Amino acid sequence: MKFVIVGYGRVGMRTARILDEEGHEVVIVDNDPDKVKRAKNAGFEAVEGDGSDEGILEAVGIEDADAVGGLTGDLNTNFATCTIGNHHDCRTVMRIDNDYREDVYKQYADDVDEIVYPERLGAAGAKTALLGGDFNLVTDLTERLQLVTITVREGSPALGQRVTEVDLPDSARIYAHGANHEAMTIPLPRTTIETGDRVAVIVEQEGVEGVRTALLGTEEQVGA
Repeated sequence: MKFVIVGYGRVGMRTARILDEEGHEVVIVDNDPDKVKRAKNAGFEAVEGDGSDEGILEAVGIEDADAVGGLTGDLNTNFATCTIGNHHDCRTVMRIDNDYREDVYKQYADDVDEIVYPERLGAAGAKTALLGGDFNLVTDLTERLQLVTITVREGSPALGQRVTEVDLPDSARIYAHGANHEAMTIPLPRTTIETGDRVAVIVEQEGVEGVRTALLGTEEQVGA
């Protein structure tokens, strides 16, 4: 598969490395010449330019890409990247940092396939560890795990279940929960999942589809 990564900072660098290790084609776009040089030295095809510029993304072959990630520290650039990706039928992933507001989430959530919160993930993981929770999986996050955020819809088999009861793959753990656009927090075991809730799950790559099935159901269930 081919991926276009916009932003070769801490998040983009690690994401690109993991994809490359798994045998995928990765192209980097960044407006910082030093980061572009770093990406090239790491063996990636990299182009200096603005990831919100459709011409730049077309030049790196976005029309042939399976997915594009707006992973810079700039929300507007990330959203523009994903908007262009949508036009080219790519899967889109947008980074939002820890200072995002709920109205920002609402504004962008319906226009991208996934939203990731790298800073919030680390902070909440540390909080869980400080409270005595078992969060050792965080140490492996950049190597083999990812954070998936899903909005639960009508027809989901998880409706009415406690977060501890959802039939997730063995590698998956519910990490955060937010009721109907409220702020997401680490859920208590008795927290019940309802329509419109958002659920963040940490899962190994091969378990992603199982998470989607558990929280969204099959296409037949969702359409029922």
